[in-house]
Amino acid sequence: MTGPTINRLALFDCDGTLVDSQHNIVMCMNDAFGRAGLDAPDREATKRIVGLSLLPAMQALLPDADHALHVQLAEDYKTAFHRLRHDGLVEEPLFDGIAEALDALEAEGWLLGVATGKSDRGLDLCLKHHGLRHRFVTLQTADRHPSKPHPSMVHEAMADAGATPATTVMIGDTSFDMAMGVAAGARSLGVDWGYHTTDDLLDAGAFHIASHPAHILEVLR
Repeated sequence: MTGPTINRLALFDCDGTLVDSQHNIVMCMNDAFGRAGLDAPDREATKRIVGLSLLPAMQALLPDADHALHVQLAEDYKTAFHRLRHDGLVEEPLFDGIAEALDALEAEGWLLGVATGKSDRGLDLCLKHHGLRHRFVTLQTADRHPSKPHPSMVHEAMADAGATPATTVMIGDTSFDMAMGVAAGARSLGVDWGYHTTDDLLDAGAFHIASHPAHILEVLR
């Protein structure tokens, strides 16, 4: 009698890994801080918090501010993003080579998933825009989980996909992605086209750094 099939799961971050959303994030952060009468964080500071859920991101940017301000900034950020979306100004292009990398992974039997700090709605709109929604067997977002690097998203994704930590790889561009994968017992593969440095990724537990989407499958082989 054979045991249950154990699937291989390639779990991707979204912002900075699948799509380049830096322009949107910086614009919305600047808008939120401006509404609060605060100087906007510089671009590098904003890039450092990409991947966190909104409230932890605001706490990281303004560690000495009170909770009410963190909450207001998070709400104003969401409002700014909704306004961008309504006005057709959201820019989230796929990184070159991502579509081909997804094709190659699927062709070799990998199941695909996403674990992101985006909301359910934001992720759904992003993936549908690029015609990718159907490619992923599991979608985990900040709406239903603690912020990265808590491993909850990875645990749920593995359960959805019928995968185990030994057959799962977390693929992302930030130290939060790497630490989340490690905390779940999975391997963490960093990518160097996103928002954190390769040193950040390695320090957070990445076993390797991919220099191009085509490199992902080469590493996983």
